[in-house]
Amino acid sequence: MSVWDDVVGQPEAVGVLQRAAADPAAMTHAWLLTGPPGSGRSVAARAFAAALQCTGGGAPDGVRGCGRCQACRTTLAGTHPDLTVVATEKVVIQIREVRDLIATAARTPSVGRYRVILVEDADRMAERTTNVLLKAVEEPPPHTVWVLCAPSVQDVLPTIRSRCRGVVLRVPPPDAVADLLVRRDDVEPDVALQAARAAQSHVGLARRLARDPEARARRAEVLDVARRVRGVPDAVLAAAELVDVAKAEAAAATVERDAAEKAELLRALGVAEGETLPPKLRSQLKQLEDDQKRRATRRQRDVLDRSMVDLLSLYRDVLVVQLGADVELVNSEHAGTVRALARDSTPEQTVRRMDAVGQARERLEGNVAPLLALEAMTVALRPQG
Repeated sequence: MSVWDDVVGQPEAVGVLQRAAADPAAMTHAWLLTGPPGSGRSVAARAFAAALQCTGGGAPDGVRGCGRCQACRTTLAGTHPDLTVVATEKVVIQIREVRDLIATAARTPSVGRYRVILVEDADRMAERTTNVLLKAVEEPPPHTVWVLCAPSVQDVLPTIRSRCRGVVLRVPPPDAVADLLVRRDDVEPDVALQAARAAQSHVGLARRLARDPEARARRAEVLDVARRVRGVPDAVLAAAELVDVAKAEAAAATVERDAAEKAELLRALGVAEGETLPPKLRSQLKQLEDDQKRRATRRQRDVLDRSMVDLLSLYRDVLVVQLGADVELVNSEHAGTVRALARDSTPEQTVRRMDAVGQARERLEGNVAPLLALEAMTVALRPQG
């Protein structure tokens, strides 16, 4: 057993992090882990943090991160007293959160070898927020380590990335993800491989697809949009359905948590349930409600973006069939739909449809109203001529 067991398909990156955790001469105070969604950035970052705190003595070859000692287990669980994790569920990390991080980073470790500050969404900091962080990353206390994660180095300001040691992760092969699902989650091998391919090697998504039949059904409905859209009315209806599903999923994921957070805040303020909130306390409740709205907005965008990635994977398969390429289909369980779309269109049309999906993703990233962005996309997916 090792903290590195769940970091799949990343031998080079793991090697760099293992050497740094074991050898002070290879260690540095700030790290930037980059890789596309699903590459396991946060998993690798937590494994690295656990290896830095490990008290189990490591393996005979000097590799730290036994996975058995209390330091490893609490770090992986996010409860180690010298580990601080920021993983925002809102659109951006706010400047007040970063100021709190800087204060935490200045403290001496209480029980561990290092005080580790792990920012899983470093790409979600505005420039002003990043500038506040700059000095703390550049000159941290001797036993403080910053570990930042982002999809690519371009998603982080040059002033930050120039002060960090970079480690690049890649998308793991589907076979490696499937092996992890079989070993860790007891998933049947054929189901695991199908889920890994459908998730395009995104470990978290593959696990959900392998374990949740409803998640597989929702994905199938998204892919069916490519077949159902035959004209403009179909396109408008399909866009509305995609947005409604994203809203429903975002609400389902947040409603209970929102209620619990509100109840906890009211208790902390000494206000009984159903009692009118005094005017001087209303700003605190409004701050919470604003944070919850931002979290729901991000969740909705994430669901929509995943739907569009799934559509891109379908059109990728269509193009593979049209060009006669000898590669595996991502959506092998939808091979009939893939062949029908390939037969009824040209490669040029498929590429244009992929461009339309990509443009919709860019529009959502630019805060265009989701329904407008998706209507433009679905209209472009209909058969031409």
